[in-house]
Amino acid sequence: MPKELRWGLVGASDIAATRVLPAIRRAGGIVQIVQSGSKDHGRGYAAGNEIPTATTELSEALAADIDAVYISSRNDQHAAQALAAAAAGKHILLEKPLAIDYAEAQSVVAACERAGVVLAINHHLPGAGTHARIRELVRGGAIGRVLSASIRHAVMLSERLRGWRLFGTPGGGVILDITVHDASVLNPLIGHPAQTVTALATSQGRWPATAEDAAMVAITYGADILAQTHDAFTSAFTETRLEVHGEEGSIVGRGVMTQDPVGQVFLTDRSGEREIPVDDRRDLYDIAIGAFAGAVAGEGSPAASGADGLAALAVAQAALTSSLTGRAVPISDITK
Repeated sequence: MPKELRWGLVGASDIAATRVLPAIRRAGGIVQIVQSGSKDHGRGYAAGNEIPTATTELSEALAADIDAVYISSRNDQHAAQALAAAAAGKHILLEKPLAIDYAEAQSVVAACERAGVVLAINHHLPGAGTHARIRELVRGGAIGRVLSASIRHAVMLSERLRGWRLFGTPGGGVILDITVHDASVLNPLIGHPAQTVTALATSQGRWPATAEDAAMVAITYGADILAQTHDAFTSAFTETRLEVHGEEGSIVGRGVMTQDPVGQVFLTDRSGEREIPVDDRRDLYDIAIGAFAGAVAGEGSPAASGADGLAALAVAQAALTSSLTGRAVPISDITK
């Protein structure tokens, strides 16, 4: 059995408080310290979430009696903080994206390998029971040879999150926030490497955003598989959706691009359409924390590894580059 982990939080974030901290505690973990750039925010956050210690210093957090850190700071801070955590010998659950630059992300993965610490990226979707069931159907040949896939992941950004994601901070925007999640789903689902990415992005919201808040992306996988995504912070009434189409059938996941263990899976083939049961309805963050703790104990792998995070980031970075340049971007341009 994995041992109960002692944790530090790097970043006094909304997702840590609402999703990850409860999952850590359900798994028997103990959060010892939280680091925030703001002394007042950190103290209030610690008091509100029953964390014994707050600090503004990353070095103090990493020197605490902890086994692992969960890093959920702004995207542009991920790489430097993860490198420091690896140097301190702490296992790392890192919020996506792994970094905002592919070379930086590679340095994080390499540093964790050298230090012998577990690196997991908090791509929560691939671990969901719905997504696992869809991958099982595809790999089992339920739709034959895969031809295409599409994701609709357009949502309305919560008012409490309308800060750095929209306004000028490096690493902001919908592509590094949501498209990167889509890539974490498509990459293992299709099972072939992404080849080329073409993207269009714009600002649609009734806010003076300086980063893109809506994007449509086309991706080629392998020799002849096409994928597309629609991501937005601006759609209040849009159902999220994942579709996979093959020569012998189609799979549709309705309401599955979400943080909650919900949604339905449908298979259509020559015999018609039918709903496919999904037995695993565990909390997605329980799945991620459980897999992380198991990996720390030498039992299995994280739900999303550093390599998975690199592959997702390559697609997202290619999409961002394409949206800015107006050209198709080979993945090899990003990973070279």
